[in-house]
Amino acid sequence: MKINTVMLTIFLLSMASGAQSKLVLPKVTFIELGSVSCIPCKQMQPVMKAIEEKYGEQIKIIFYDVWKPEQKHYAQKYGIRLIPTQVFLDENGKEFYRHEGFYPEAEIDKLLKGKGLNPVDAEIRK
Repeated sequence: MKINTVMLTIFLLSMASGAQSKLVLPKVTFIELGSVSCIPCKQMQPVMKAIEEKYGEQIKIIFYDVWKPEQKHYAQKYGIRLIPTQVFLDENGKEFYRHEGFYPEAEIDKLLKGKGLNPVDAEIRK
């Protein structure tokens, strides 16, 4: 049986952060491959934060700074050509969409809603 490394990583990170024993796997994993030194990548930071807050446990967002030596291998793993690149995985860890460059929040919303995600109630987010 092959273990999906992305889902295993999410599980281990949630356990390490003191998550409750009830494991909620996200419907979508949003992987941002970029750098903190890249201007369009910096512009994606508030977008990623807004998406994470808007969709809560339905989505897991992971950022890899592919200019850092210890994270550079992710550029090869995901076969990126430029940064920023966004890779979206379904609940089984299978890629279903990829985008290169700055990706506006409204466009990400359309993509996520098309996969059945719904914004969580604003009261829950507080």
